[in-house]
Amino acid sequence: MASLYERLNQRAMDAGVPLSVHIDLTWRCNERCIHCYLDHDDAAELSLAELRGLLDQMADAGVFFLTLSGGEIFLRKDLREIVEYARSRGFDMKLKTNAIMIGEREAAWISAAAVHQVQISIYSHRAEAHDAITKVPGSLERSLRAIRLLRAHGLHVVIACVLMKPNVNDFAGVQSLARELGAEFTIDPTITPHWNGDRAILGLNIERADLANLFHTESLVRDVDAFTAPPPPVDDSILDGTPCSAGHTSCYISPHGDLYPCVQFPLPCGNVRQTRFLDIWKDSAPLLEVRSIRARDLTTCSSCNHVGTCTRCPGLAFMEGSMYGPSQADCEKSFVRTGIPSENMIRRGRTDFTAMTPLIQIRPTVQSDVLR
Repeated sequence: MASLYERLNQRAMDAGVPLSVHIDLTWRCNERCIHCYLDHDDAAELSLAELRGLLDQMADAGVFFLTLSGGEIFLRKDLREIVEYARSRGFDMKLKTNAIMIGEREAAWISAAAVHQVQISIYSHRAEAHDAITKVPGSLERSLRAIRLLRAHGLHVVIACVLMKPNVNDFAGVQSLARELGAEFTIDPTITPHWNGDRAILGLNIERADLANLFHTESLVRDVDAFTAPPPPVDDSILDGTPCSAGHTSCYISPHGDLYPCVQFPLPCGNVRQTRFLDIWKDSAPLLEVRSIRARDLTTCSSCNHVGTCTRCPGLAFMEGSMYGPSQADCEKSFVRTGIPSENMIRRGRTDFTAMTPLIQIRPTVQSDVLR
């Protein structure tokens, strides 16, 4: 049975409603994480007045879920005004932050504003490992202090752990830390290219054997047999499906007002300083093209056994050359998860398909609530 959110998302898609918007308030940051995909300039950020006008337009357009992120959002001196105004317009709000600037006063007003969720990145339970990734000495201690303050005020905190080579063995420690702090835990094993297209940071991606270990960890995937099962037969209902909600029910807006289908999908679709939000949403030619794409339109992927269950990201595919094409990282995930090579891997002449065979057993695919 589809979840409440899945049913809501489908109704929004059918009605053409932008259900969810992610806004980066700034790209400035007080950390310098080694895997970060953003620049850190502060040029021409949307002002408080511009953001209030944008939030009004979004509310009128039917947006319900709002994520405020960065950069580091607490570097905006007007963050409290932004959050309180957004709440006055009725958005269900998530804040993404490294939390090192959150003290008692900040925790109190976040709670008073009835923010639904605060997501905080924790890379390791070991200070030396976490701080080496953020390049800020003492950052783990400060983030954990903030989590305790937020939890003391009754706030829903999500600890998000991006897994990469330097912290590959630390996810269990972070998960245990989240449990101790009364926080939710999510993990993401995919490093994405820099916003400018630079792919050098992809070298931080974990090795195949480590990815296989994640996919066979019950506390992350819940039902290992179901999670690692082969994909079901491909039929017309799958081929007629939309590859992703990006641009269909959700979008991303940069600190400078540029609108994209997703934060990981840098296809320019308009600028909210020049065009009203709803006009971009309804009339942008790039967005209309994104919405026209069905699974059967995908080159290579449409003939792949994994097309109905793959986590394929059209943004990553776009950065690899075409939003109609495959995403190498997601091909790898599908193979490691099931032991079955993707059509793209076969066409590219990959010969290392047997590497995972001893780890895989023939096992209905489910998505994990923890593993992203």
